[in-house]
Amino acid sequence: MGFFRRGPRRDGRDTPRDPAFSFFSVDEGALFRGQVREAFAEHGLEVTVYVDVVTDSSGRQFGLGNLAAVCHNDDRGPRVWGELARQHAGMVLRTMDGPSALDTLPPDQIRAQLYPRVISAEGLDPQTFAYARSVAPGLYEVLALDLPESVMMLTDEALEPLGEVARLRERALRNLRELPVEKRETVKDADGMRFEVVLGDSFYTASRVLALDSVVQRVTGRQIGLDGALVAMPFRHQLAFHVIRDTTMIPTLNAMASFAASGFEDTPGAISPYVYWWRGGTLTQLSEEDEDGEGLRIVVGDDFEALLERLVAQDPPR
Repeated sequence: MGFFRRGPRRDGRDTPRDPAFSFFSVDEGALFRGQVREAFAEHGLEVTVYVDVVTDSSGRQFGLGNLAAVCHNDDRGPRVWGELARQHAGMVLRTMDGPSALDTLPPDQIRAQLYPRVISAEGLDPQTFAYARSVAPGLYEVLALDLPESVMMLTDEALEPLGEVARLRERALRNLRELPVEKRETVKDADGMRFEVVLGDSFYTASRVLALDSVVQRVTGRQIGLDGALVAMPFRHQLAFHVIRDTTMIPTLNAMASFAASGFEDTPGAISPYVYWWRGGTLTQLSEEDEDGEGLRIVVGDDFEALLERLVAQDPPR
């Protein structure tokens, strides 16, 4: 998993764009939806295809957003979209048609496969996830059951027979801390800008921001100081961080803001296009869209401004 894509030729951005998924042209969107319909048919289910979902005769809906992003981001291009759609349809139908893991797994095994997951507020139903904890504006932490082919986000009703939410969260965080670091990359330049990126196939890679202290210790061999760190979670398979120690934080903040915005766009499992200040487990948003929606700007509060002034006084940037 890298930062830049090169693959088979795709329709240029000057061609008419798909109404639901702007990373597709109109023709690519039609090809994608045709492959999806065929994929479900091969698994014995006829579906009606709409712009961003498909439905079956019983009224079940299957969203297409993540699959569309997966296809868009696959370097092999449209020639593999059919196979990706077949894999996705098979996984979705096995999950929905089979017995619930909550009914078949013993409680101890459920707790062993429990993880916290940071997700966007978009699409989160507050009535069924009333326990969800806000971690930053527009971001929430929920508990998820990790299964061989899928991830089941657990509702209030699903959690009730498992015990107190606080204790379940403690166990989930412990499980999260024990995950291996699958891959890491360092982004840097000659001017001192530098940040680390943890990558992985795990659906909980970005959610490791909830256990950032352990991730930083494992990746760098050092602890986070009182000044905290800059973090970004563009999508579920990436977590970027820079431990704040000196004025190299200034160019790094701008670079990470661009990195987060770019990584968020058109990716499966998108979480946030912004960069945050992590301090003692609390996240403070530092970047946001310009008022005209055409770019980014850095917005800092009094505490972060005081940190900047102290760092500059101690170590004036060159």
